[in-house]
Amino acid sequence: MFLFKSLGRTLVAATFAFAAANAGSAEIFKGETAGVGDPVHTVFVAFSNQAGKSGVEIQVNAGQTLTKSMLRGAKGEIDFFSTVPSLVNLMAGQKRMYEKVEGAPELSKNIRAILGFKAGAYHPVTLAGSGIETWNDIKGKTVFTGPPAGSASATSEALIKNITGYVAGEDYQAVRLGWGEGYAALADGKIDMMVRPAEIGSANIERFGLSGEFRVLSIPEDKVSSEEMQSLFGRPGRGMMQFNGDVYKGQLTEGEITALGFTQFVGTHADVSEDVVYNATKAFWENLDEVHATAFFLKDVTKDTAFTSVNVPLHPGALRYYDEAGFDVPDDLRPGS
Repeated sequence: MFLFKSLGRTLVAATFAFAAANAGSAEIFKGETAGVGDPVHTVFVAFSNQAGKSGVEIQVNAGQTLTKSMLRGAKGEIDFFSTVPSLVNLMAGQKRMYEKVEGAPELSKNIRAILGFKAGAYHPVTLAGSGIETWNDIKGKTVFTGPPAGSASATSEALIKNITGYVAGEDYQAVRLGWGEGYAALADGKIDMMVRPAEIGSANIERFGLSGEFRVLSIPEDKVSSEEMQSLFGRPGRGMMQFNGDVYKGQLTEGEITALGFTQFVGTHADVSEDVVYNATKAFWENLDEVHATAFFLKDVTKDTAFTSVNVPLHPGALRYYDEAGFDVPDDLRPGS
């Protein structure tokens, strides 16, 4: 009896040791995305969850600045990331936040795409009683425009300038904080307005109507066709978007709101295994019903929108799946084209 128990313990210990060794040998891929509540985060987590079903385990590090994530991806320090199409051109041209990055143009050539998607629109949000009812009312006010090192702040400030002519730091005070801090500052009345990229119908925007009233400023009709605004709409990953103001309870702007829309893509780098990216891509698209159930705005992620605003070559693994599944892949997204 003693021998049986001892042998049993030995076998159990050996079994656990074997399982632990196998678990330890499984490769974990690093991924980075924006903060919780951001549409980019929602898509990336949906992608990671489906990838896991194919054996591609992605450890998601949320709350990251996308400009930095794309750089880490280009360097091969992480394997998957969320990013903005316009950032690719900035890195390739060694401009703005990439101006002092050694070898930025060459690094940009390492970026590969997996899928693109319509993420949402820039929401210029101000609470009732702030004194801001039109864009011109921003003069002398305090406006949260985005995180310090992100592209959103530059885009928000360009949007305000194109509409009003106001310059950040001269005509109004631009405040750059983390997204969570920005929400809290507006709710507490420490700032007068925030410009927040978010999906249409975002719970993060809706929450301002739960305890009061707020406005989402619409781009004036006479500004839409201006050369400056058309240039902003025409940037990679940007475009004009319209939605009904009553999508948000407590929102005071009546009728249709015209906004600056934005698109993004899930990226990787050239050195990630073709089979890994193939399996992750296949799992995402073959479980699309589950993806759609994750959030309302994800219903717009379809076969027809897979390459929305993508401006880097597809990873060979993603391309292999798309060709097998009969997707209409633009020629300029094929590696080497």
